[in-house]
Amino acid sequence: MDELKNALPSEGSLECAQKRKLPEESMARYRRNLLLTLGFCLLLADALNWPWGMGNTVTVFAWYLLLALAVGREELFRRRESRVLLGVNLALASTFALTSNPLFRWWNFLALAALVPLHAVSGLGSRPWWDPRMLLERCGLFFQGLFGNLWACFAAAVPEGRKTEKRDGRTLAIVLGLCGAVALVSFLIPVLVSADALFAASLERLNWNFQFRMLHFGDLFQRLFWALAFTPFVFSLLYAMAHPKRLCPAEEKKGLRVDALGFVLALAAVDGLYLAFLAVQSAGLFGGPEYVESLGVSYAEWARSGFFQMVGVTVLNLSLTLASLCLSRREGRAWRALRQLCGLLAGESLILLASAAWKMTLYVSAYGLSFKRCMTYWGMVMMALFLLAGLWKALRPDFRFCKWAFPVALAGWLVINCVPVDYLVAKNQVDRYLSGESPVVSVRYLLYGLSYDTISQLERLDGEKLVSGYTGDPHWRQGETLAEALRGRCREAQWDCAGWRSWSLSACLAAGGFQP
Repeated sequence: MDELKNALPSEGSLECAQKRKLPEESMARYRRNLLLTLGFCLLLADALNWPWGMGNTVTVFAWYLLLALAVGREELFRRRESRVLLGVNLALASTFALTSNPLFRWWNFLALAALVPLHAVSGLGSRPWWDPRMLLERCGLFFQGLFGNLWACFAAAVPEGRKTEKRDGRTLAIVLGLCGAVALVSFLIPVLVSADALFAASLERLNWNFQFRMLHFGDLFQRLFWALAFTPFVFSLLYAMAHPKRLCPAEEKKGLRVDALGFVLALAAVDGLYLAFLAVQSAGLFGGPEYVESLGVSYAEWARSGFFQMVGVTVLNLSLTLASLCLSRREGRAWRALRQLCGLLAGESLILLASAAWKMTLYVSAYGLSFKRCMTYWGMVMMALFLLAGLWKALRPDFRFCKWAFPVALAGWLVINCVPVDYLVAKNQVDRYLSGESPVVSVRYLLYGLSYDTISQLERLDGEKLVSGYTGDPHWRQGETLAEALRGRCREAQWDCAGWRSWSLSACLAAGGFQP
């Protein structure tokens, strides 16, 4: 917690900060940056609304353009760490304008929500990027930047001087009052309309499209309200980055080290358990269906169970390996035994992953691909890479695991974003159905559960066949054919392409096949 305490503003710092003044010679630049910040916050408030698309891409690019103007390009490109993270963030932002998978969009949104702030304060911290403690330090620096310089926004908005003090104070009060009045009225009118039918009928007589316009302008002023609320905090962060007060390197304290014997006992028990488990697994792998069914378990049930659990177990094993190597005293026979047991655990975990991958392959061969199964394959590959790194750390204890794992994790996530997962899933399902391997194809899952990339594969099926569903499905219409469902989905893609904020290349390609 020391990093967080050092990064956050000390008690009384906000009171002292309000006495500060911006230099008069730079006031024009600050006002320009304030206007640009307000424009960015308007874009941000608009991009946060669903549906997502190119608006999110433009928002992230606009943030870095604002950063370059307010802070300077040198700060963005000075360090290799900053350049790499800038490229990663721009690549992740571009996926909103290219793809339309809702899950990937949520995951990329969460990734950007973490990586963009980390990148913003990367030049203010004292710890290197590969030190896990830098996450806590940069979290504190980010919140300090958001809340520690709020005075700068108001100092740039209201000029100093006796002659203009009263006029500017009145102007600011008028602007804030008008914004508050519009926000309150736009919020209260829909509430009152829904509360009283007579009031709603009276308003409808004023104009036939009054309700539409109130909804439209109410949404507009709501975004303006949020933009005005965001602006002081964003400007405060920009000011902190333009006037960096870098932390001095903290004095390294000797880390907590314990006797390795405790970890040796725990690892020995875990390794022995996994050896017994792998022996049973090997009998099932090499014994075939006859051996498995002789134990009263169907081969199909055995094949489709356990792969998710095995992936979770390998995460636990990797954590145990790293904790043992980092917290144990590096001396004596217990340390040597610990390294051997950690190597054995990493090797057993790799075998467990291989077993899980083999069972997943059996399951896929019987039921076909799905989005979750593809992501499970990707997770297995990433875990195998991390386990290999853990095995190397057991052989070379001075190896910095995080210095290797952080870039690999980012690269792996960028790679899976570039793979057309939805298209491959739809192609596999349709190919299996057309070849007779599968008697059914889950049209509703492929059409509405995934992105627009599945439409081109579903068009290979007979469009006159009815689409099955259940009454709880909001997309299901009784007696609807596949051709009608595809036209409806293409119409949704056309609606997404109608606005620049929700536009994406995936939706544009799907809308190109729309026929009214």
